[in-house]
Amino acid sequence: MTRQQAVVRKKRIYAVVAVILAIILLCGISCAVYVSDYYHAEEAAVQAMASDGHITVSEAEDGNLLFLPDNPQSGLIFYPGGKVEYTAYAPLMRACAQRGIFCVLLKMPWNLAVLDVNAADGITQQYPDIDAWYLGGHSLGGAMAANYAASHSGEFDGLILLAAYSTKDLSGSDLTVLSVCGSEDHVLNAKKYAVNQSNLPADTIEVVIEGGCHAGFGTYGPQSGDGTPSISSQEQIDRTAEEIWNMVQSRGQHFISK
Repeated sequence: MTRQQAVVRKKRIYAVVAVILAIILLCGISCAVYVSDYYHAEEAAVQAMASDGHITVSEAEDGNLLFLPDNPQSGLIFYPGGKVEYTAYAPLMRACAQRGIFCVLLKMPWNLAVLDVNAADGITQQYPDIDAWYLGGHSLGGAMAANYAASHSGEFDGLILLAAYSTKDLSGSDLTVLSVCGSEDHVLNAKKYAVNQSNLPADTIEVVIEGGCHAGFGTYGPQSGDGTPSISSQEQIDRTAEEIWNMVQSRGQHFISK
């Protein structure tokens, strides 16, 4: 190889390295922009995180929020929706806690449950006094909760899907499954929802909240592409908490939603 050829080769290598670094930098910037653009919790969420004489709200070392009512018998571990500040689900967790359910609201890296599907690991073991445990989530969080349930079904009594579906086959599990959607939800992919219903047990309870929308399960304002709700988020949250309480009371037995 001549000296001139060596110089040309080095220039080509430098050019290739420069292109690769530029692509990596561009991808990094794109990822940073993507994860920094998320839905923020509204003031109602802050108010829901205040302790009172019946519910103690605390933050665990890992950032998870705990909603502890007096003498709970059941527990709920909840996966938040994708690109939604997890505290936006504090009102729903509080509404469940008011009905006697100990709730653990999971904090996700970059507000994406897909980045920590196993976030529920070890939580049930920390609270041996809780008789029954349920796993739930909203939208992407619901899908990730279902993924976790698929390999840990023996640890839970039931699964709660809010505007979500399972891509894992849970049809043969002993899980009691509750699936709740809003009638005005324009974000949930209706076709994928229908196709994946076969992954759930035959006795899955499906509830449609009239006037509810996709974002109504949390308090983070309107969501892009969603429908227009005819009820408030608080109304949708209260109705959802009541359906969850009905499920918990059933303790694995078939119940009829009113």
